[in-house]
Amino acid sequence: MSRQTKYFDRRFYWGLVHPRLWGTWLAIGLLLMFGLLPAWVRDPLAKLLAKGVFRIAKKPLKVARANLKACFPEMPEPQLNQLLRDNVDNFVMILLGQAELLIRSKSSLRKRVQVTGFEHVQAARGANQPIIFIMPHVWGIDYAGLRLNLDLPMVTMAKAHRNELFNWFNNRVRSRMGGHVYMREAGIRALLAELKKGNSFFYLPDEDLGPDQSVFTPFLGTTKATLPVVGRLAAAGNAQVLPVKIGYDSQNHRFELGILPAIAAADMQGKENEALALNKAVEQVILAYPEQYMWFLKLLRTRPEGEPSIYS
Repeated sequence: MSRQTKYFDRRFYWGLVHPRLWGTWLAIGLLLMFGLLPAWVRDPLAKLLAKGVFRIAKKPLKVARANLKACFPEMPEPQLNQLLRDNVDNFVMILLGQAELLIRSKSSLRKRVQVTGFEHVQAARGANQPIIFIMPHVWGIDYAGLRLNLDLPMVTMAKAHRNELFNWFNNRVRSRMGGHVYMREAGIRALLAELKKGNSFFYLPDEDLGPDQSVFTPFLGTTKATLPVVGRLAAAGNAQVLPVKIGYDSQNHRFELGILPAIAAADMQGKENEALALNKAVEQVILAYPEQYMWFLKLLRTRPEGEPSIYS
């Protein structure tokens, strides 16, 4: 990877066939095999596998349960348990289909992901403005990114994984339509440079990045530390900020991607206002498909002073 560009190199190199990575190659081979199967065959198999995942994923499910109890304090226990099971089902279904993003045609991707609200994108592009898409950590985020990348220039940013083969494969998928995947170390300046080139990208505002410069604002049934940087980035890059939701319809075996109206620039002025606007956007996206959000993330790790951790 070049120090200047700071994005993932998606070229193949011989170090990727080292024996220590053969297990990862086996996993990729299985994903490619599942990716070749039609969804109506693959999804029932995924639901069977999900039962095993639910039994063994004790730690992630403990985190997910803590998040759900904090965010939905009045949710009855049977409903919470069902939401967890549905969440694992959707995780496995979407994971097993992930390789189709690399091996299937662009026309297949258009059929697989149905888009509504694209007029909001057209309005921004018509005004010669790039777009910062707001999307929290949902299972179908890669489907959303590549589907949008079919119709407009996109880049993205990701955290490097310790497994170099996983990095290579994952970022080959994400950059299939030509968009670069920047390492997180590239920082906001790299994204601002892309906005000035007219390229759009996703920003994931739900990650807990610690107390430094974060603002505590209401989030579902609790409060959350949110880092308010999008407003300044959008203003500097002359960009519009559009929330995006995506959910998998396992009955019809397709994704439904909805592009929502832009967040008003006035709502992004001031750190508290921006944090509140971002949290409202994240709530809107999560509540559209609550069973498809990555509840296993420690999104509420930073708590107000004096408040104990919900994960203890």
